[in-house]
Amino acid sequence: MDNASNVKNKVKLILADDHQLFREGLKRIINMEDDMEVIGEAGDGIQALELCNILQNDVHVVLMDINMPEENGVVATEKLKVIFPNIKVIILSIHDDESYVFETLRKGASGYLLKDMEAESLINAIRSVVAGHAYIHPKVTGKLINQLRRMTYLDDIGVVGPGEAVRENGIKYVHAPSSPLTKRESEVLRLMSEGKSNKLIGEFLYISEKTVKNHVSSILQKMEVDDRTQAVIIAIKYGWVTL
Repeated sequence: MDNASNVKNKVKLILADDHQLFREGLKRIINMEDDMEVIGEAGDGIQALELCNILQNDVHVVLMDINMPEENGVVATEKLKVIFPNIKVIILSIHDDESYVFETLRKGASGYLLKDMEAESLINAIRSVVAGHAYIHPKVTGKLINQLRRMTYLDDIGVVGPGEAVRENGIKYVHAPSSPLTKRESEVLRLMSEGKSNKLIGEFLYISEKTVKNHVSSILQKMEVDDRTQAVIIAIKYGWVTL
């Protein structure tokens, strides 16, 4: 593939954060990847929208901070998704409070990351969102589920479906008749709902990380979803696991 094709196929990003040093570090990390390029920087939400308006079709992703002057990331995300629905927004924040997570996702963000995450995880998250998946930092996944459980529509259908909730190995889960999951997969999914990584799940269940990965793949396939967050939300909704 020639250089012109490489440039054309790159994922192009805008960084929106009011801390210049943070933007510079983030830009350096992203530009090290052959398939990514930062093409613009903004210090607040208004500037981010202006850049998107100027660059338009050249922008694939906006990495958006929440706390910015002039216009914060929540407001900017809502406006951006109305005007430019094809541009993906990933929130990159210091806040792990579920209210921030839920609100930004409701406004149209495709991902919610914490600023203390490792560089490799950040790059993988960007690629996942560009591929059409949602990505939420494991530390806040459990908090998001708790927020969803409080919503009226979940209360109306009932969180716990048919089947008896049991506790085994310290894990409470439901073996509902409608669940396509095995007992072990139910255990893995329950720990996923707490935001645990594959490594921590393996340590908890005394199985290898590779085995956990196999279980996760099987869970996603059986539930016909693309990512862990969707799997957990559906499982809570239909009572296949309980919190």
